[in-house]
Parts: sequence; structure tokens; C-alpha cells
Amino acid sequence: MPPRSRPARAAVIGGGIGGLTAAAALHRRGWEVTVLERARSLEPAGAALSLAPNALRALDVLGIGDEIRGLAAWQGDGGLRTPEGRWLSRSSAEAAAARFGGPLVLLPRTTLVERLAALLPPGAVRTAVTATLVDPGDSARPARVSTGGSELEAELVVGADGIGSRVRAALFPAHPGPVYAGFTTWRMLIPVPGVEFASHETWGRGRIWGTHPLRDGRVYAYAAAMTPAGERAPDDEKAELLRRYGDWHDPVPAVIAAARPEDVLRHDVHHIAEPLPALHSGRVALLGDAAHAMPPTLGQGGNQAVEDAIVLAHHAGDLPAYTAARLPRTTAIARRAVRTARLNMAGNRAVVAVRDTVVAALSRAGPALLLRGFDGIADWQPPYAAGDAHIGER
Repeated sequence: MPPRSRPARAAVIGGGIGGLTAAAALHRRGWEVTVLERARSLEPAGAALSLAPNALRALDVLGIGDEIRGLAAWQGDGGLRTPEGRWLSRSSAEAAAARFGGPLVLLPRTTLVERLAALLPPGAVRTAVTATLVDPGDSARPARVSTGGSELEAELVVGADGIGSRVRAALFPAHPGPVYAGFTTWRMLIPVPGVEFASHETWGRGRIWGTHPLRDGRVYAYAAAMTPAGERAPDDEKAELLRRYGDWHDPVPAVIAAARPEDVLRHDVHHIAEPLPALHSGRVALLGDAAHAMPPTLGQGGNQAVEDAIVLAHHAGDLPAYTAARLPRTTAIARRAVRTARLNMAGNRAVVAVRDTVVAALSRAGPALLLRGFDGIADWQPPYAAGDAHIGER
């Protein structure tokens, strides 16, 4: 145990949203925190992030939940459409907020990263650092992390290094790791002048598209399609989007036309199909994609990383309690995301016809029936409030 004369030390490997949230939560509770990020800056990969009420409540613990709600780029109604433009269902932001106690908001990832980083003391974030777990430690000794030319000792190491986590591989070398989910995604955050539309997601056969207007005038658009792993466009990814979605309903063609080839990000989707045996070992804890990468079909990947971070700070002195609190929940949500992917990425014509008919019928019966899919997810509450600064045993 560290002397009481100094704060306990935490090394966070990975400066993404989960890692920064964990660092901010630990710092708030009295830990000395160092964030080790491999990239040269904290500028995040990806375009935008959807924050559900569960993640916003977690951010309330850091004192920034209301601020992030106020910065939200989009809050509004939307719905689900067919490629021809027919509305299968209409969603109500008011009904969702009433059911789950808060809104679903969309904002650029950069906005949240910058706000989280601002909660940390100067010098806490070190970029362009390749961190390697040397020793996970135990109750009698600290963990050790190599940063190339030196080593750090810490009472807690947080593995927040993403889906290809080297920390996870070091802790659980027998685990098979992530597997290909069967589909690839495209994302872009661009201005689309002169085009007005309602936020929507569109489900086709083995393909989906989403378009969401942002408050600053830009549009966040994403697409997904069943493809072989590693496949890429023979020319560029904008051209690939035109081939796959250019004949879909408005405003899809206009959004694609407004993009430059370099605006389009493409990534194959991988997930952790076999849950880890635990989310910790020794003095090391995993969170976010390093712990439970899931398909993006519920929009919960980043939200669960934020939840992890807040719960980890609460149980930082008792990592088995962290695993007990998080592993069952994240496993269940990841499995639900896989089931949702099978539904919205269905390619069989008959299955798609039945799917669309059922969704339309549920929508006519009432929006609450569709919102039930997020029961047990969006209504999550953090284990402690913003004013609880108890540090606990380490």
C-alpha cells in the first residue's frame, strides 16, 4: 500500500473517451493520474458520438453532464426509413427523454475529448508514448508500465487502449480476442449546404445508412454493409458509397455528393464475441473496447466506456468489485448489439420484409414499444454522485 503522505498513482494507457473519463474520475477522487497516449495528439478517430442518458448521468459525476447536454449538436425527433424513403417508424425525443430521464444527444467526438482533457491537471496527459505493461502487480507490489526509456509504477493501471488492446493480450493471452462482425462502416462529418431533412436511419438489405443534422450546420452520416473483411474500394470510398447508396431516398445522394473522398472514413467492425473471464487482473483493469468491444448497432460502445470509467473510479481499491459490477452488464449489452446487427443488417429478402412489417406495426402500436429495446440500458444510474469524493482503500 502507498504511504498515506502521497496520493495513490494511476497510469491510464489510452487517451480516448474511456481513458480520459477514467483519468478525470480518478483525479477527482484524489488519485495522481498519468495518461499515456500512443498518438501524437488527443484528436480522436471517428466523427461524432451519440450519448444516451446513461452516459450523460455518468458525466454528471464529473460535473459536466449539463454542460455536455447544452453543447449537444443534435436533439430532436427522427425515425427509421426504407431505402425508397417510406417511414417505418417515427421516434420522439420527448418520449425517450420522459422514459429514460434525459435526452439522446449527438456531438462531435472532439468536443467531449477536449472537455474531459480540461478536467485533468497540466502535464497529466503524455502523447506520442508507447506504453507496455511490464508487471500487473498484486496486493503486495505496484504494477509497472514501460514507456520506452523509463518505467512507471502505479497502484492502478487502466487498460483503455482500444479493440486491439495490448494490455488485454498481456492479461489474458489465451483469450481469442476480437473477431470480424461481418460488416464494414463508413462515417463522415461534413457541411451539406441547402439540404434540410429529419434525422433518420435507413435499413436496406444487408446495408444501413444514417443521416443526422448537427447544430453547427454540419451533417453526421454513417453507413454499414455486409462485406468480406479487409475489402476496400478500387477507387475511393466516396465512389463506393455512390455505388451502394446513390439511388436511396433524399437526402442520401446529396450528402454523398457533398463529401470529398478524404472526408469518408472506413473501418471494418470487430467485436469481442467471447467475454473475458474478468475485467481485471492484479492491479490492472480494462475498460471500453479493450474490455468488451461490441458492434455499433445500439450506439453504446462509447457510452459503456464512460460508464466503465465512473464505476472503476468507485471501485479503484477493489477491482474484483469492478468486474462484478461491469462484466455481466457489458456482456448482456454486447450480446444485444450482436442480435440487433443480425436484424438491421439482414440480407435475405423475406427476412427483410418481415422485419420491416414488424417494425412498422410496433411503431403504429406506440413509440413506447420501440423504446423498450433500451430498457435496462439508458436508465442506468451511476454508483455515486458528483459530491461523493471518498477515495477508499487502495
